[in-house]
Amino acid sequence: MKNRIIKVDYLARVEGEGGLTVKIKNDRVSEVQFNIFEPPRFFEAFLRGRNFTEAPDITARICGICPVAYQMSSTHAMEMICGAKVGGALRELRRLLYCGEWIESHVLHIYLLHAPDFLGYEDAIQMAKDYPDVVEQGLKLKKLGNDIMIKLGGREIHPINVRVGGFYKVPRKEELTPFLERLKWALDASIATVKWTAGLAFPEYERDYEFVSLRHPNEYPLCEGRVVSNKGIDIELADYLNTFEEEHVEHSTSLHAFVKGRGDYLAGPLARYNNNFDKLPEVAKQAARDVGLGEVCRNPFKSIIVRGVETIFACQEAIRIIEAYEQPDKPYVECVPKEGIGHGCSEAPRGLLYHRYKIDDKGLIKEARIIPPTSQNQKAIEADLHDYVSQNLHLTKEKLTWQCEQVVRNYDPCISCSCHFLDLKIERE
Repeated sequence: MKNRIIKVDYLARVEGEGGLTVKIKNDRVSEVQFNIFEPPRFFEAFLRGRNFTEAPDITARICGICPVAYQMSSTHAMEMICGAKVGGALRELRRLLYCGEWIESHVLHIYLLHAPDFLGYEDAIQMAKDYPDVVEQGLKLKKLGNDIMIKLGGREIHPINVRVGGFYKVPRKEELTPFLERLKWALDASIATVKWTAGLAFPEYERDYEFVSLRHPNEYPLCEGRVVSNKGIDIELADYLNTFEEEHVEHSTSLHAFVKGRGDYLAGPLARYNNNFDKLPEVAKQAARDVGLGEVCRNPFKSIIVRGVETIFACQEAIRIIEAYEQPDKPYVECVPKEGIGHGCSEAPRGLLYHRYKIDDKGLIKEARIIPPTSQNQKAIEADLHDYVSQNLHLTKEKLTWQCEQVVRNYDPCISCSCHFLDLKIERE
């Protein structure tokens, strides 16, 4: 048919409200718009005038799935201003809390949000009828991640135990030890997850991405490191805004980030994996090798496998931290405010999360800037859709619609924490 419109009124299994319009003219894709039309939430404005110690609690409310990422980015920025260094057991506990978030978020995406795409189900409830053991394993894994967040954060959604300088309260060794047996089971289950996801059918699609992530000299990145890319970026956090820029586009209420002078880039599991494969623990490397996943992977549909590999890492890292843990004498280091600017960047499950704050000598926030992963990935999503639709115009309306939705879900976009739907239209002229 020369003219056709493909419209998806409700795309579940993403967070938030958005729309997509693909225009095709003379059998060529002429325009792609990934529309986000939720009203702005003004968190940066909420922060202005508040005490610097309130940043972790306020920013945690931005997302119910990855609140730890917001807390870590904000606390690191404030600690930079104060000249405070959080190390030792407190730093390890932060990584453990982050591991809990990675486990619960990655597993939620793999089993409940993304796997139905590959298996042809509308949702995980339908999938569970035919794969009850698979879904049950996913739910059990996710609960472990949530329980780690509860233990360290006070609750799994919008944790309340994180503060600038550390924690309000730290656990005793005997409180963490019971997690070890569950984590050892989870490690085996995560290896099985990688094998299971690798057996799914993947569309043949690759793109020459610029992968942007943190990189740390000694570990797979969670909370600290330099911002790097596979195309030459290697900067301190303070240079972030000199390298990346955001712009407003008419079809979205969310800003679009890009590399100055270059364009779109990809953040998230695929970027971390490609930039930091050498920093993964051997058990995760071997799991990737066993399923034929090379050190470089440019197929965004295979991000479901990479999330499984990162879940292996999170389980192994949590085991390492708990086995070596000794309770610190104090749950936090003192942070005395002074006038200055601080930058914080951590790896949310969906990708790089950058914060910048300016505070005065009384500790009041004068400026706040937050660039979340989905803002950074929006241009890459549009580029993927343009390329993928261009290569697959021969597909039926139903098949092309399904796979356009799947292209978006490859990124696990966190548009907001509200109801979810995507309106997809393909217009032929």
